[in-house]
Amino acid sequence: MVADPVAALLAELSVEEKLALLHQAVPALPRHGLAAFHTGAEAAHGVAWEGIATVFPQPVGMAASWDPELLHRVGDVVGTELRAKHAADPGIGLNAWAPVVNPLRHPRWGRNEEGFSEDPWLTAELAGAYAAGMRGDHPRRWRVVPTVKHFCGYNNEADRDVSDSQLRRRVLHEYELPAYRGPIAAGAVGAVMASYNLINGRPAHVSADLLDELRSWTPDSLLVVSDAFAPGNLADSQAYFDDHLQSHAAALRAGMDSFTDNGRDSGPTLERLRGALDAGLITITDVDRAVERVLRLRERLGELDDHDPYAGIGPDDLDRPQHRELAREAAAAGAVVLRNDGLLPLPPRGRIAVTGPFAHRVLTDWYSGTPPYTVSLAEALREAVGTDGEVRVADGADRVTLQPIGRDGLLRNRDGRLVADGLTSEDGTPEPAAVFAITDWGHGVITFTADDGRLWTVPKGRWVRAEAERVGGWVVQESFRLHRHGDGTWSIRHLGTGKWLRVDVAGGLSAEHLDLADATRFRLEVIVDGRAEVTAAAAWAETVIVTAGNEPHLLGRETADRPDLALPEPQSALLRIARAVNERVLLAIVSSYPYALDGDEAGTAAVVWTCHAGQELGHGLVDVITGAVEPGGRLAQTWPAPDNRLPDLFDYDIIRSRATYWYSDQRPLYAFGHGLGYSRVEYGDLKINSADPPDRVSVRVGNVGDRPAVEVVQAYVSAPEHRLPFPRRLAGWRRVRLEPGESRIVEITLRPEAFMIFDVTRSKSIIERGSYDIGIGAAADDLRGTVTVLLDGEEVGPHDLTTPVPAAAFDHCERARLAPREPLRGEIVAATDGMISFRSVDLGDHDHLEFRVRRSGRVDGRVEVTLDGRSLGSVPATETWQTRRLPARGPGGELRLRLVRAAVDTIRAD
Repeated sequence: MVADPVAALLAELSVEEKLALLHQAVPALPRHGLAAFHTGAEAAHGVAWEGIATVFPQPVGMAASWDPELLHRVGDVVGTELRAKHAADPGIGLNAWAPVVNPLRHPRWGRNEEGFSEDPWLTAELAGAYAAGMRGDHPRRWRVVPTVKHFCGYNNEADRDVSDSQLRRRVLHEYELPAYRGPIAAGAVGAVMASYNLINGRPAHVSADLLDELRSWTPDSLLVVSDAFAPGNLADSQAYFDDHLQSHAAALRAGMDSFTDNGRDSGPTLERLRGALDAGLITITDVDRAVERVLRLRERLGELDDHDPYAGIGPDDLDRPQHRELAREAAAAGAVVLRNDGLLPLPPRGRIAVTGPFAHRVLTDWYSGTPPYTVSLAEALREAVGTDGEVRVADGADRVTLQPIGRDGLLRNRDGRLVADGLTSEDGTPEPAAVFAITDWGHGVITFTADDGRLWTVPKGRWVRAEAERVGGWVVQESFRLHRHGDGTWSIRHLGTGKWLRVDVAGGLSAEHLDLADATRFRLEVIVDGRAEVTAAAAWAETVIVTAGNEPHLLGRETADRPDLALPEPQSALLRIARAVNERVLLAIVSSYPYALDGDEAGTAAVVWTCHAGQELGHGLVDVITGAVEPGGRLAQTWPAPDNRLPDLFDYDIIRSRATYWYSDQRPLYAFGHGLGYSRVEYGDLKINSADPPDRVSVRVGNVGDRPAVEVVQAYVSAPEHRLPFPRRLAGWRRVRLEPGESRIVEITLRPEAFMIFDVTRSKSIIERGSYDIGIGAAADDLRGTVTVLLDGEEVGPHDLTTPVPAAAFDHCERARLAPREPLRGEIVAATDGMISFRSVDLGDHDHLEFRVRRSGRVDGRVEVTLDGRSLGSVPATETWQTRRLPARGPGGELRLRLVRAAVDTIRAD
């Protein structure tokens, strides 16, 4: 047996074979016994894009369970099913591109559904559990190699490949990095994917300092893969390098190992890497370093020897009964009761109306697999009610016919193609006009559904057909917009192509005209009034369930951020209609993200949220609203109130902008950690141990109601008065089940990191000396008890200017930006007219300040300096880096630099 098969294989590979290993699509290398290999299998909440597989709730919904053990079991199933797919088709890779650990900093982010939580440590714990489940429990061999993504500072879809995420040091080390560090340090993942964006002016894919930081968290090999087409962006959209030879060479030197570019065509990547090697831009040592990491990953999967403990997994391990049971359990665990004015739990009997777009729909998202079946809310409710009542469905969609002006009714051809003339039935009589349901998802974005449930689509860029099973695709082809003319006729625009629909001379309906004047006008006749149906159903029912939420491919998804946080107006209108005729109304929200519900919406008798929870959505939601399962879901993300001021989507400085529950001073609609049960739980006095910092807190909790209760007991730490303050952070939690009348002491382990800040004066994480408030409760805004402790931590002193201090270590900045010092490493601060300040500096015995400065544009600038409120003058900033001096007397104080068309690298006393 070879002592190190990777080292032995690396020594045998030719240069061309080595380079071939650096693209996503790796060919077979028969002389070395290596099969073809492919990085990247999508597995955000089940195996995606590879046929039938169990579809679990979206990650943001699984996170609402606050249950790492559950997520570990879900990951175990996903890892098993990916192995099963691989057994049937070895071309399906075992390097899973999941989980997404970007903290959910902003609720307008289009990919909110893919992340876990607003809190980085809750994200790390839950995503790490999911990844560990996929990985398997063998100490050396991995069932699947998970990949955390997208590293880092990525929460916007608009301009995502050219936007610059400004992450000052405290935000980077306290908020962004912990979400990645947890799963990596725990050994739950073996790879990291870099993000599309720039970080402090430098593309993430060549941010060498940050990639080094990642690898410092683990003694094991860590593969870094690029996001799709991102290597090409370096010289194209980002224009960070002059050509692709330079960009690919820089990425490899920075720590990128696997290039995902040009689909399965590795030719351009290999040509660029070979060219960079021949030109001396990279060395064979650089190549070997990356190749070794690729081979280490494959070694973990059992490719380099005969020992693969997961080799017995096969196609029979897909869609097992226990997988279906777990999908239902996960769907129920992530449902959150947001409000309950005594309506819930709802007895499964009597007359129940289910209205809105999710009454009978179960939707999937871009990263969903193909579920083996789905259970809608109405189906699950009918199953629960049985013969004890009746469930009536009214989805609120208008059913219409569309008649082209001057022609007969719009008809659906037998093969699904939409045409306007000439169709007759077998007995020769004209076929009736087809009736289509119009669902308005908000902002005028609609879908048309035929009576067989098929959606209008433009599958090949021209002809409109009623054949799509669901909304989907990288460019959605199933969405449209209506335009009403002054004479009451309508034209239809296909949003996927931006073209208007027209009936041609042969009667075919096509999307091929950019000018509205060329569009066919239709007479739209409402056959069934959707709102009237909802009114009738709500008046008939004893209880009404109004469903609302989003279509995951529209108005917020990868490539598109949300336009706003409001509930879609057509759905809000259905809620108003139901409430006008019935007081017993439950608003059931099915969505990928939070909504800022207005007063009427939030004032509904009961409000429950679930994500798009996969194949068992209906069962999971009905289990919770009927009380078959006690609600234990808690929000892992704040739901803002309508009047809350959200920071700009591109502002990543959560400290300055007071963003996330960590720093917000606004009262949300539903706070982080919020969620209700059907019983009442009381909290007693809390106690902490005497460690410094305390590592355990305990509290007695008692169920004083007559039903079982699932309580998520949460601990928070606050240090608002410190030199480097923070208002609140989650420090730990414990999920407990209490029977009626049961009381017990719950002990929570506190993360030491919850007490830590990143001390920019010494560039390290510390616990600052001072007092801390430790609170216990049911949500971030519902603390039932608080104790204050005094910790003997470290003093945060002044910036010591007797040695050079990076300008990037500022305490505060306005209108200034972090920027690269060198292409791959280092940071400076630049501004057209901005300011950075250092709260306190120490000059020692020196009487001058030195600044390493240059101009930040094409025109010379200056840096104006103020020390402890006294102007010291200014220094010029010219084309090249220069060291400039100013007299400075006194012990120190606050140092403020105004940068006018200037960049600053370092500051020191002299």
